[in-house]
Amino acid sequence: MSPPEPAVAAACVERGVLLARAYLSRVAEPPAAALAAFVEDVGAVEAAERVRRGAVPEKVARQTEARRGVDRAQTDLACAEGIGARLLVPEDSGWPRWPFAAFALTGDPDLAPPLALWVRGPARLAELSERAVAVVGARAATGYGVHIACDIAGGLAERECTVVSGAAIGIDGAAHRGALAAGGPTVAVLACGIDRAYPAAHAALLHRIGESGLVVTEYPPTAVPARHRFLVRNRLLAGMAGGTLLVEAGLRSGAQRTAADALALGRLVMAVPGPVTSGMSAGCHELIRKGALLVSRVEEVLEAVGRLGIDLAAEPDRPVQPTDGLDPVQVRVHDALPARAARDICWLMLESGLPIEVVRPALVELERRGLAEYREGRWQRPSWPRTGQR
Repeated sequence: MSPPEPAVAAACVERGVLLARAYLSRVAEPPAAALAAFVEDVGAVEAAERVRRGAVPEKVARQTEARRGVDRAQTDLACAEGIGARLLVPEDSGWPRWPFAAFALTGDPDLAPPLALWVRGPARLAELSERAVAVVGARAATGYGVHIACDIAGGLAERECTVVSGAAIGIDGAAHRGALAAGGPTVAVLACGIDRAYPAAHAALLHRIGESGLVVTEYPPTAVPARHRFLVRNRLLAGMAGGTLLVEAGLRSGAQRTAADALALGRLVMAVPGPVTSGMSAGCHELIRKGALLVSRVEEVLEAVGRLGIDLAAEPDRPVQPTDGLDPVQVRVHDALPARAARDICWLMLESGLPIEVVRPALVELERRGLAEYREGRWQRPSWPRTGQR
């Protein structure tokens, strides 16, 4: 038999890698640091074959012995294809190599890189991760938190910055909706199989995200959500983004875990302050005290994680006072002016503590600006404007 054409051979190799990665994604519960290192050393196809035979190092054996006989790779790939999903692997050009490189640098087994990602949606994760912010927070969010998360996420999306979140009730859902409303990209990271909508109340939201952005998980099809999986997936939220923003979080929360993972990965952590009486903001306040960046508007978030010298936050509009622009002498003379009973210049000299030769020109300037009135040899503040009158 003649050898296959190069294009066919390449396709066969790709299929082999997909089957190997699909098998490995089910055989060990993430984060599987030893298995990830083993795959990195010998390659996905060889690693999968050796795991099936049990011919692996001791640490890898402990992570895979319970499931190494479960090979549903063909079924899982077919299931994903049936719902419009696919398996994204490190060998793919769409893999976010640079963002995920931080996992290996930590040396922390709890921050091991994913072996593969099941994704649904038209976008490319590598491109979305180039400019992204993770927006996370409390499930039992207040109206204040929901409003802020939606507003900031919408502002980020309008500026073509990807919003990454976990699709949970509360802050996560508000962040996704804000991004979608602005017509921008958003990524939902699940703690279950790609074929499941969790929470069920967000089935329609996840469908919308999958139409324009990406729904992502490292768990194979049919995998059910579990408490530990929510904590594990938080490292992916942090790893996909250049910074993590907390909008309302309790002192013990998954959002706090995401912030800790972001710090371990060398990413920026930001937090929105809330009422000091709100338990939902206590975690944010604690992070701010420990060094997290306090932010209150989208411009500040973009300045923190955006392009150096380009994404700078403009100064917020400040209230304008009629006395703005006065020099110190003019301010003292203006302060000395009575609001009602007019006084002569000698009285103003004593009240301001300034010599008469500087009081006179100051009064002239104040009158020119409409901040002083001269009436029959006496001076007082005008009836308008009243701002700052005593």
